[in-house]
Amino acid sequence: MTKKRSHGDGGIDQRGENSWRLRYRVRGQRHTTTFHGTLSEARKELRRLLKAGDDGVHVAPARSTLADWTTEWLALWERKVTAQTLEHYAKRLSPRSVHHVHRVLNCCLRTATKKMRLVDNPAARAEAPRAKQSDASAALDAEQLNTLVRGFKDTPLYGIVCVAAYAGMRRAEILALRWTDVDFAGSKITVRRSIEETVRYGRRTKEPKTDRGKRTIAIDAGLLEILRAEHDQHRRIMAGVGEGVQVDLSLVRLPPDALVFPSLATPFEFTRLRRLTSVSKQFATRAAALGFRIRLHDLRHSHGTILLSRGVPIHEVGGRLGHSAAVLLTIYAHRLPKEDERSAAIIGAITKGL
Repeated sequence: MTKKRSHGDGGIDQRGENSWRLRYRVRGQRHTTTFHGTLSEARKELRRLLKAGDDGVHVAPARSTLADWTTEWLALWERKVTAQTLEHYAKRLSPRSVHHVHRVLNCCLRTATKKMRLVDNPAARAEAPRAKQSDASAALDAEQLNTLVRGFKDTPLYGIVCVAAYAGMRRAEILALRWTDVDFAGSKITVRRSIEETVRYGRRTKEPKTDRGKRTIAIDAGLLEILRAEHDQHRRIMAGVGEGVQVDLSLVRLPPDALVFPSLATPFEFTRLRRLTSVSKQFATRAAALGFRIRLHDLRHSHGTILLSRGVPIHEVGGRLGHSAAVLLTIYAHRLPKEDERSAAIIGAITKGL
């Protein structure tokens, strides 16, 4: 059965039981699409399509799948995000990351509506799954942190662990740190870059994603001396002299892009980047032997938690970690169970005698 109409009204052809082909024109261009439903519903859909054409919001029927559009969308985003982020968007994610799947898909389909590839975004109407805190995440108190750090002394990871624990830097930031980023006179470290590892580009450095990520961190005298000893060791390697040989190390110059914690692979190179995953695995193995079930990244969490629990203002802690106050509270608020007790005590002092 064919319902003939003028070109302006379009046409409806029956394709099967409750299946119709809708034919119409928008700005002189012919379009066809299949609709499933009753004849009355098919007529209503045809009127909607024609009105969308009149209103300038018509989306041409397409045979591309979600997978097709996702590939195209990733190509569009390649110019906007880092290669590592792009790979995270493209690959399968673990069950813990279902929340992120929803966010990425929502963003993907929102772009499709802006480019007139979809009428609306179905992901926007879906109930977003709730993100769960990782069970592996942990924060140590000051005593535990010091015990753990001492357990790494005389190991190749000692300096890395110290910077993570006492400067609160990310693993990728620590391993991208150069000696030119360390201000011995001012007792400061400047974070200017981090490492990313991707299948496409391999291991390379990149600038921080945000302005907050690029920051300067004041360090204490103890961490400064640890870094100074590491620096002297590198200058001895550069000069080709051992520990017992007297030499004026101030005359020894390292390459301008020499890393603070370069790869230990042979032949040794001052600028060769370490593998992120290897460092994490080595840390976890040693930490487990010391009785700690903890990740390297949790030293950064411990750093932030200790500062907040001791009353350091949120904006100061956020500045050290490269977080906004809002993000900081989202990540660390659940780690401070005693804070509510302190609040109750303050209110109790106010209301005493009422």
